Amino acid sequence: MKRSKIRNLLEVDAPEEIVLIKGWIKTKRDSKGFSFIEVNDGSCLKNMQIIADKSLENYEDLNSLSTGAAVSVMGHLAKSQGKGQKWEIHAHRIDIIGIADHSYPLQKKRHSDEFLRTIAHLRPRTNKYGALFRIRSELSYVIHEFFRNKGFVYIHSPIITALDCEGAGELFKITTLDLKDVRQKNGEIDYTNDFFGRGANLTVSGQLSAEMFALALGDVYTFGPTFRAENSNTRRHAAEFWMVEPEMSFCDLKADMDLAEEMLKYLTAHIMEKCRDDIGLFAEFVDKNLISTLENIIESNYIRLSYEKAVHILKQSESKFEYKLNFGEDLKSEHEQYITEHHFKKPVFIYDYPKDIKPFYMRLNDDGKTVAAMDLLVPRIGEIIGGSQREERLDVLESRMDEIGLSKKNYWWYLESRMFGSVPHSGFGLGFERLLMLLTGITNIRDVIPFPRTPNSIEF
Repeated sequence: MKRSKIRNLLEVDAPEEIVLIKGWIKTKRDSKGFSFIEVNDGSCLKNMQIIADKSLENYEDLNSLSTGAAVSVMGHLAKSQGKGQKWEIHAHRIDIIGIADHSYPLQKKRHSDEFLRTIAHLRPRTNKYGALFRIRSELSYVIHEFFRNKGFVYIHSPIITALDCEGAGELFKITTLDLKDVRQKNGEIDYTNDFFGRGANLTVSGQLSAEMFALALGDVYTFGPTFRAENSNTRRHAAEFWMVEPEMSFCDLKADMDLAEEMLKYLTAHIMEKCRDDIGLFAEFVDKNLISTLENIIESNYIRLSYEKAVHILKQSESKFEYKLNFGEDLKSEHEQYITEHHFKKPVFIYDYPKDIKPFYMRLNDDGKTVAAMDLLVPRIGEIIGGSQREERLDVLESRMDEIGLSKKNYWWYLESRMFGSVPHSGFGLGFERLLMLLTGITNIRDVIPFPRTPNSIEF
């Protein structure tokens, strides 16, 4: 008999003769002559109540079942007599698939996020994390749907690279060498005999690869894991995270911001509609203002503000910031929070940043001091998207690389793309986990990743 998902059974209009479900016991309560068993199969937030009568052939064996045990249930789907549930299953047969040891740590109570991080292999069985990872799955799907509907081509950019796109400092090294045996007198590593014949790292961005394909296929995007080897233990940083990175040819900074705004609204609206029950859990137990925050994301016309004007607003503010902001410095979290949550109370694009705080590939503006860069800031999260128009002029790009001491030899192919039919093109990166934090009200990035990778944390 074909197994049914609880999610689908809860949506049927009329009871079915016989159904089969498989899942894990959430609770079990025995009464005189029968038992009430709540089973969840991970397909939705709600459990299915099972009525197990003493007439079952193995009824006595069910006494050994406890929270966490896996069972297969075949029975009649009937209208429930209890409140808060439409259907229940009157069991004809219950097979015990896997018992749960008495040490099973998840009980019918709320556990702290800190505790659940120590049992990351079990936390998807909780209501909160089951809901979170269903949302994560749906969000992955709709990202591809959004770009497909707009005619973008999906590109698989390399995870291993020899280049540093973002200037993210020390990168994760990839090597087959025993480094203690190959260090030269000057302290440098000789990679001549390494697998790739030169130093290699885990990528911090798929952007440079996406640019090459945008200059051939038009509009493209990448969606995959990226890595930053920063020794950071903040709530917003992880060593391994996912990025969505579209790249568009014949596109300026304005069109880049247009796409970013359209995409964020589309993704948010989709998740609010398709994951209503799961979002409802977070709105009730995690962030009471979640629904109004997400409605603001969908309904607002996003502010577009130059970096210079943003600095002026912050300087004129009566708020006492921990960090004073001077022109030429990057915004801190408290500055982003003030602009989005207090001054404008909606998402804000900040654009035309000083060139000295942005990477080499961003297009130099006519003033020679700023670049055509943009960040999208949203309430509660801060920066969620960062992007720019890319420098398509070969001479300007070479000058920028010389200015910051970047080897043109290593980027020969990137420079060559500006020699053969170069065109204006733009793109951005969306932090996938930060978007999940926005959509759920969760405040720590460790809690939106199945198995987070942070300093001193790689147990799972």
